[in-house]
Amino acid sequence: MRSVRSCSKPECFQPAVATLTYIYAESTAVVGPLAAYSEPHSYDLCEAHASRLTVPRGWEVLRHEVDPNEVGPSTDDLLALADAVREAARPRPQQPDAAAESAEAPIAAGKGRRGHLRVVPPTA
Repeated sequence: MRSVRSCSKPECFQPAVATLTYIYAESTAVVGPLAAYSEPHSYDLCEAHASRLTVPRGWEVLRHEVDPNEVGPSTDDLLALADAVREAARPRPQQPDAAAESAEAPIAAGKGRRGHLRVVPPTA
């Protein structure tokens, strides 16, 4: 599955396969897998620009290898999604209405709690 986002470099229309993020406090540039969402302070890069990235003298580049063929959801992601859908579709046992039970239950003398309200005992 290919990305629909393109490289952030001007005049480059290749599909993005990596995301570049800067950590200014540590003088570090991080090139890693394409982020799930485009963030305002990160840059999407194509394979060519991600591999040729250079940084200023004194900076460090951390590269997390990106396989362009593996961009997109993995089988683990798809299995987790399928499990979540199955769980949501599973019927739940009927539970008595908690609000009805609390309305019927008597409140102990001067003590108790009903929803977000509390009974405050009178001061003597």
